[in-house]
Formats: sequence, structure tokens, C-alpha cells
Amino acid sequence: MANQPAKTPQRAGFLQNRRAVRDEALSASVSIPIGRFALQGDLEAPAGATGVVLFAHGSGSSRQSPRNQFVARVLRDAGTATLLFDLLTRAEEAADARDGHLRFNIGLLVERLVAVTHWVARQGAMQHFGLGYFGASTGGAAALVAAAELGSAIDAVVSRGGRPDLAGAALSRVKSPTLLIVGERDDVVRQLNEAAFAQLRCKKELAVVPRATHLFEEPGALEEVAALAAAWFRRHLKPR
Repeated sequence: MANQPAKTPQRAGFLQNRRAVRDEALSASVSIPIGRFALQGDLEAPAGATGVVLFAHGSGSSRQSPRNQFVARVLRDAGTATLLFDLLTRAEEAADARDGHLRFNIGLLVERLVAVTHWVARQGAMQHFGLGYFGASTGGAAALVAAAELGSAIDAVVSRGGRPDLAGAALSRVKSPTLLIVGERDDVVRQLNEAAFAQLRCKKELAVVPRATHLFEEPGALEEVAALAAAWFRRHLKPR
């Protein structure tokens, strides 16, 4: 973490510069307008990146999730830009911490993810980027439903320990190549992923990480997740 470049506030118009990411690496804090409020995010891109992965975090988490941050670093090392952002505002996070009423509101999470995707697509510096989703827990369901809604605009989806079962009927409408990653010892979630996998009609793979539990805390487990995700996005994330 000490060697990570410091993030700077988004400079006005910088993301409209089509040469910005092509010519230099980018590390910026961004404020993404969503109706009457804004969602906070961290956008980082290595120089020459041609694709960006949007992270949809899981239940009760945020863009500070150490697991998602680890995966994001691996993706950037592989040449892909990443956007980690909070799906909820600070006020919503505080309310959700009390009663958990928002973290399973898949409709709300999808609405936010789709809005952020449209925001990314409007930035000149990323106008020709391929777009991918990395979802965890309930964020996995949100990523799949959003991919079903946006169709060919989303090039690839990866779900880590996700709840694709919560995507419901949207599963059969997903066209984006989808990789579901689960831990071998995460019995209930693994079974839910196997059932959801059968409903997907797109190019798909189900990867079971040996000996891993739900949070992939076992030695080498998260590294395996990151390697699988990087390979999936490298294969399917193409510049427009």
C-alpha cells in the first residue's frame, strides 16, 4: 500500500481528455453524480489501459474492501483500469449499518451500478474502453442484473463468492461472458452458484477455489481469485 500513488481530486475536464489515460497513468478520487447526490469512488488506470472494471462490493462493505482492493491491484498490474466506488452514500451506509435494509436491495444496487456505468462511458478518457464488472456477495447479483439490462455494453462479468441466485430471472438474459468464482468449502454459496450457473445462457465458467471458504482468507486463495479474474478480463475486455 505504501507504494501506491496518492489519489488526487478529479480535475475539471481531465477525464474528458481522450489522451489522458493513453499517455499517463491515472489515480484520482472521483465524485459521481447520481440524481441529487453523488457516490464517491477511486479511479485508477495504468498508462495504455483500454478497459475498465467497475467493482460492485458486497453486503455491508464499501470501496475500502481489502479483498476487492487486492484484486483491483492485480487487474491494474495486468493493464486494466479499475473503479472502486461506494454503492451507498454515507448517510445510507449509516442507516444500513443499523438494520441492513439496503444491502439486499438488489434493485437499488443495480440502479446505482447502471448509473455509474453510464457516467464512465461519458468520460472522454474512457470513451473507447471495454467495460467489465467485478461483483462480490450481493454485488455479484447486482453486476449480473446490470449486465442483463445493458447487454452488449458490458464485455465481461466476474463474481467472487457472489449471490447470483438473487439475480433471479435476469440470469437467462445475461449476454456478457461470465465467470463465477466460489470457495470449495463455502457450501451454501457454492450450491447457489451451481444452480445459477445452470440458468446462464452466455459464455460461462464456474471456478471452485480448492479449500477456500467464503472470504477466501486461506493462504493463496485470494491470489487465485485475482489471477482467474485477470485472465477472464484479459480474454474478454476489448477496446471499443
